[in-house]
Amino acid sequence: MTQAPTPSDAYLRGKPVAEATNPGIEEALRDRYDALLPGFAQSMIDVAYGQYYTRDGLDDKTRYLATVAALTALGGQTAPQLRVHIQNALRAGASEREIAEVINQMALYGGFPAMINALNTAISVFDAAKDV
Repeated sequence: MTQAPTPSDAYLRGKPVAEATNPGIEEALRDRYDALLPGFAQSMIDVAYGQYYTRDGLDDKTRYLATVAALTALGGQTAPQLRVHIQNALRAGASEREIAEVINQMALYGGFPAMINALNTAISVFDAAKDV
């Protein structure tokens, strides 16, 4: 059995950010992927959260709106990740209108089908947040 590498400084910075925005993400990634790719969960936390989401230069709201834009332009295959990042954008202070406008803008880059699919995902996130 391969042992996980020693946690890096980036991992240690990223772990609380990952848990704050996506509780249980590391365990979910570990359970799903680490048997096939040992260390995958730790690497995702290290790179995505420790090296990117904790950088200076953008506030959380802007960072999550940019992520929503990118996932929208990439298309429907990103719906699970888009759902999470729309929720994160809301938590970071983005309004439903701001999220919808970012998604709408992506029709120019990802096409109208990608924009409509993302908008439908956003509507389901918004509706679910109202039911809580």
